[in-house]
Amino acid sequence: MGPILVEDGHLTERDKEKAETFNGFFASVFNNTDRPWAAWSLESEDHECRNSNFPFVDTEIVRDQLYQLNVHKSIGSDGIHHRVLKELVDVMAVSLSIIYQRSWESGEVPADWKLTNIIQIYKKGVREDPGNYRPVSLTSVPGKIMEKIILVQLKNNAIIRHSQHGFTKGKSCLINLISFYDKVTHLMDEGNAGDVVFLDFNKAFNTVPHSILLDKLSICKMSGFTVHWVKN
Repeated sequence: MGPILVEDGHLTERDKEKAETFNGFFASVFNNTDRPWAAWSLESEDHECRNSNFPFVDTEIVRDQLYQLNVHKSIGSDGIHHRVLKELVDVMAVSLSIIYQRSWESGEVPADWKLTNIIQIYKKGVREDPGNYRPVSLTSVPGKIMEKIILVQLKNNAIIRHSQHGFTKGKSCLINLISFYDKVTHLMDEGNAGDVVFLDFNKAFNTVPHSILLDKLSICKMSGFTVHWVKN
C-alpha cells in the first residue's frame, strides 16, 4: 500500500510506522467500557446455566460446516488452512464436535480462537488517511465454525428477527428496499401515513460496549451457556 499519514502530520512509507498508525487508530475507536452496573457475576452465570437447556453439538452439523468452507479464503492466525479442514472432514468433524461441546458447556474459549491478524481494507476518500480504512479480523477457522453454530441457536431462538437484513444470509440491500417499498405501498393504499427514521452509526461494531450486548442476549432469554460463552 502507499504512504499513510501519521499523527505528527507527515507521510510515512515505513511498514512499522504504518502498522503502528493503523493499530493506534483502530484501538482509539474501540469501546472497551464495562459498565459497573452490568448484571454479570459468577453467581448469576451459574444460575442462568442451571436453568438452560444443555448445549449439544451434533457431529453432522460440524461436518456440514466443514464441507462449506471456501478453500480460497485467507487463513487465520493459527495457520490452519481451509483446505486441510475440508479434505480431512471425516476426521476433523468428530474431534471438533467434542471440542465445541466442551467449550460450550464450560464457557471457555480456546486462546488460539481469540488471536487475530488485522488486515486494513480501504473504504473511501483519501487513501493516505487511516480513518478511511476498516479493520478485518482473520481469526481461527475452527473458531469461526463455532461462532456459526452459536449463530444458528440465535436464529432458532428468534433473537434475530425476520426484518433484520444486514449481515444476514440470503438477504441484501435490494431485498430490504423491496420489503420497505411494499410496506409503504400498503400504508398508502390504506390511506395511512408512515414515518421513516434513518440512522447511521459510525463504526457501530467497535463502539457498542459488550456488556450492553450481553444484557440484550440475557433479556431475550438466550441460553445461559451461550451467553457465558459469548462473554468469554
